[in-house]
Formats: sequence, structure tokens, C-alpha cells
Amino acid sequence: MTASPVPPPSAIAAPLWRRLAALGYDLMPLLALWMLTAGLVLLAFHGEVDVAHQPPLYHFSLQAALLAVTAGYFVLSWTRGGQTIGMRAWRIRLIDADGRSPDLRRALLRFAVALPALAIAGAGFIWCLIDRDARAWHDLAAGTRLVRVPAA
Repeated sequence: MTASPVPPPSAIAAPLWRRLAALGYDLMPLLALWMLTAGLVLLAFHGEVDVAHQPPLYHFSLQAALLAVTAGYFVLSWTRGGQTIGMRAWRIRLIDADGRSPDLRRALLRFAVALPALAIAGAGFIWCLIDRDARAWHDLAAGTRLVRVPAA
């Protein structure tokens, strides 16, 4: 298996529909990770949780674990090659200003800003339709951008 070529900084920006398609594709591995995480948290509580009346500690632990696993999936994928599974399938790559995969600091910042960008009715994602370089809020904050990877 050969690595896909790293696009130059002048590469074509990934359109919003391709970003959303990759995000939808990324839901599949995330769902599996979330189920595993929820099972491990439930196991840590010895399986004694009434779903209708969850203890606050269980609820907080589950939410924190799910957020950590989600952050880990995206941040590790972005720093190790600039692509998640969905981004590979839709041939897009995350790059910094030098055309390389972002470092850990940029990837963490991008993830942190992407959460409210998505939560506010997706406004941060829709912003890439307005931005000259098709960057979303989290790309602007982290100094990154999503570009198309040419077909091999």
C-alpha cells in the first residue's frame, strides 16, 4: 500500500459536501468506538446503572470518556497523515500552511473549535462557503485547511 501524495499548499480546497460526506463516513468507526467506550464505562460501574436514573458520576464519566475517544480519533488521525478514515475515502487531507499534517497543538485546537462550530447549527462549517479559501471556523483558528487529494 503506497501513501497518497501530499498536496502542495496551493492545492484545491475540499468543498463542503465532500467534508460532510467524510464526516458521515467517520461516524461508522466512531459508533464502534463509542459502543466499546460505553461498555467499558458500564463495566467500571459493575453494570449496576439504572438507565432511567443514571448517577451523576456515571453520566459525567460516560460523557468525558466519549469526548476523549472522539478527540483521540480525530486528533491522532489528523497528526498521523492528515486524514481520518472518512477523509481517505473521500480523498481529502488536512494540511497546515506548509502543506504538512498539523502538529498536535493545531489538531487539538481544530477539534476544540470544531465542537461549537458544529453545535451552532453547523455555522462554523457553512462558513467555508463564504471564506475565500473554503476554510471553516476551526480551520481558521488552527491555521489549517482541507484540500482534495488527486486520484492515484
